[in-house]
Amino acid sequence: MVKLNGGVVRTTAGVTAAAVGTFVYAAGIERRHWTLRNVTLPVLPSGANPLRILHISDLHMLPGQRSKQRWVAALDELEPDLVVNTGDNLAHPKAVPAVLAALGPLLSRPGVFVFGSNDYYGPKPKNPARYLMPQGRKKRIHGVRLPWRDLRAALIERGWLDLTHSRQTLRIGEQRTLLAGVDDPHLRRDRYERIKGQASADTTLRIGLTHSPEPWVLDNFAADGYDVVFAGHTHGGQLRVPGFGALVTNCNLDRTRARGASRWGARMWLHVSAGLGTSPYAPVRFACPPEASLVTLVPQDTAPAPRGRRRTSAPFKARSDVR
Repeated sequence: MVKLNGGVVRTTAGVTAAAVGTFVYAAGIERRHWTLRNVTLPVLPSGANPLRILHISDLHMLPGQRSKQRWVAALDELEPDLVVNTGDNLAHPKAVPAVLAALGPLLSRPGVFVFGSNDYYGPKPKNPARYLMPQGRKKRIHGVRLPWRDLRAALIERGWLDLTHSRQTLRIGEQRTLLAGVDDPHLRRDRYERIKGQASADTTLRIGLTHSPEPWVLDNFAADGYDVVFAGHTHGGQLRVPGFGALVTNCNLDRTRARGASRWGARMWLHVSAGLGTSPYAPVRFACPPEASLVTLVPQDTAPAPRGRRRTSAPFKARSDVR
């Protein structure tokens, strides 16, 4: 019989307790700690008035997630000029009504969207170690087919634009804006050649959408002169190590860009949302709370404001509550 001294037993017990406590926090508290991230990007022409873009991604909605639905619906009080949705809305075949309940009041505002893999296919149980594997070695594992066509029809009926392999020109505030997007590169469904090309000379703002921020897609947007590209998919790493950051991005993007804004190339900005959900088979977040982002576009000659973050677990009470 092997005897363990008291110190070893206490250390083992302490490590076990810490691990259990971390899991309880990550699964029971942080994954419902709804967060609004505020970002300022200098991309508009000199003298232009600011534009407010609400970026929502990776809802991974289940029918019974009432708290998430209420919080997202309350974001309408931010009064965005445009709502951008970068996909992975669904996590259940019966979740379309829940997604529409969450987006409800926002659907009366101008909005654009592309879909992600978890709009087309449901999640499946997976070995967590797969997320640490190089992207090229992963075999895609698809769950049941999800009713993305129903969701698409409902969003379009309310006036939102499907930018999947589409280029649209809209006036957003004062800006004549080119908007374009691709299907999910994570599934290799992207066909950038369908939207390839420089914007017309009278376009003053160029916005791109993709679910997964794969570098080859971002390079194409940058080459065509886009000002900012919105993406999701990474969950911000989902599990982050304080002082180190994301362990993985689940795509070919480097992990330092797993969430938030960064430059891509000489002039284009990339904004990656850490998203608002998780897979039902990995319902944890650590050092990476679920988030939506209010991205304020300002003139290029304006110095960017500090990119702070405001957290709340309750619906917004009033417009003045948001800073």
